[in-house]
Amino acid sequence: MVLRRCRQLLKDEDKALDAMQETFVRLLRNRERLEASGPSSLLYRIATNVCLNVLRGERRRPQAGDEELLLTIASLDEHEERSAARSFLDQLFGGERESTRAMATLHYVDGLTLEETAAQVGLSVSGVRKRLRGLRAKGLALEEG
Repeated sequence: MVLRRCRQLLKDEDKALDAMQETFVRLLRNRERLEASGPSSLLYRIATNVCLNVLRGERRRPQAGDEELLLTIASLDEHEERSAARSFLDQLFGGERESTRAMATLHYVDGLTLEETAAQVGLSVSGVRKRLRGLRAKGLALEEG
């Protein structure tokens, strides 16, 4: 039942298995404070909360695709490949404000959270999120085109 709930929310088998294990770990850690009435609804609620925390955490951290792109650009050895990467970055940041470049570096390269990034550049979290979302969409469009 717990695994089924985690699969439904996370849509990823490995993440669902991890969330299921975390659900039972939390159950064991808090067993003294828990009541025996309605154990299935308790497990369901704990599993839901664990899965929602996983989903929230994924939104806070840079996405795997972003990390892979950065690692690819950083590990290029050939002059031609470096030139292509430089061209891609020039197109990506062309027309963008300097603060957008700073936000992208702080969040994607330095690993700061959106809150920390917002504090560094003096914008609201929603403002940072909006600019980074636009930058990500622009990057995906450049990759496809």
